[in-house]
Amino acid sequence: MKYRTLGRSGLKVSEIGMGTFSFGGKGDFGMIAQQDVTAAKRLIDVCVERGVNLFDTANMYSRGLSEEIVGEALGSNRQRVVLTSKVRMKMGDGPNDEGISRYHLIRECENSLRRLKTDHIDVYFVHEWDGTTPVEEMVSALDTLVRQGKVRYVGCSNFSGWHIMKALSAADKSNSERFVTQQIHYTLEAREAEYELLPISVDQGLGVMVWSPLASGLLTGKYNRNKSPEGTRFARGWSEPPIRDRERLWDIVDVLDSVAQDRGATAGQVALAWALTRPAVSSLIVGGTSTEQFEQNIAAVDLTLSSEEIERLNQVSRPPYIYPYWHQHNFAAERFSDADWALHANYRDVGKV
Repeated sequence: MKYRTLGRSGLKVSEIGMGTFSFGGKGDFGMIAQQDVTAAKRLIDVCVERGVNLFDTANMYSRGLSEEIVGEALGSNRQRVVLTSKVRMKMGDGPNDEGISRYHLIRECENSLRRLKTDHIDVYFVHEWDGTTPVEEMVSALDTLVRQGKVRYVGCSNFSGWHIMKALSAADKSNSERFVTQQIHYTLEAREAEYELLPISVDQGLGVMVWSPLASGLLTGKYNRNKSPEGTRFARGWSEPPIRDRERLWDIVDVLDSVAQDRGATAGQVALAWALTRPAVSSLIVGGTSTEQFEQNIAAVDLTLSSEEIERLNQVSRPPYIYPYWHQHNFAAERFSDADWALHANYRDVGKV
C-alpha cells in the first residue's frame, strides 16, 4: 500500500480507502448489498492486512446500521486505522433531525460515537450543504467537537465551490478549525469537479477523497454497450451516478478496456490508477461485496500509467471547455497558478478557442 498526506494536515491515508456504504442493507441500501457483521469483518480484515488504513462511513448509511456494523467489525483494528463519518442527512422525522445546525451536528456526532464504539472520529465530514443554517454556526459547532476531542479533523462533501470558500473564510475569520479535506464524486465519466473543486483543493490545501471512483461499477469492465449483468445495483433500480451521455460512457469504457488489455490489468484498475494521477487526490474510497473485489482494487496502487495512456483517457473523457475557462485559456495562461493548471492542464493541446 502507498500513503498520501491528507491536504495540509499531517495525517497519512492509504491511496485506497474502504467504503462501508453496503453494510447493513437497510431501506434503499438493500439494492447494493446486505452485509452483516460477519461479512463486514471478513472484508475489513482483508483490507487491513493489505495496508488500507482509511475506513469511511456515514450516519445515514442504513440509518445508522452501517456505523454499528463498522464499530463491531473493526474491533481491535480501531486503533490502527483512520475512521471517518458524516453528518447532515435526515435521521428522523423531527424538524431538527437533519441539517448542519449546532443542535444537529453535536447530537449526531455523539450518536455516531456510540454506534462506532469509539471516543473520537478521525475525520468528520459535513455530508451536504444546508443553506438554511448560517455557515458560522456550522463552523463553530465543528470547532467545538474538535476542541472536545470528539473529532480530530473536519471536512466537507458534495459542496459547491462557493460553499467551500464561504466555510473556509468563516473558519479563518473566527480562528476555528477549517476543512482539511473534501469528499467528492470524481471519475473518468464524471469530471465536473475539475472546473472548481480540484482547483480549490490545490489552492486551499484540501486533500481530496473520492467516493465511488468506479461510478458504482460502471467503469469496472462488467458493463459495456452490449453487456449489463443481472444482479447488480442498477438491475435493482439504483440510479446514482446519473449518466447523461451513454455513448460517451461506453467510449470511455472502450479505452479503459484497451489500456487494461495492453497492461494485463482490469478496466477498474486502470480507472483507479488514472484517478490517482489527478491533482490533490489523497485517497479513493472503494466498496465491494467480496474479498476478491477489494484485492483487485487495492492492486491498482501498483499500476503506473504512461503519459500516452493518460492522454488517451483524457481525450475520450475530458469535459467541455466552458466559460470562463476558455477565455482564461486564451488570455491568461501565461499567469496561471498550480491551482489553475488543475483544470487547464487538460487542454494544453488546444489552440486559441
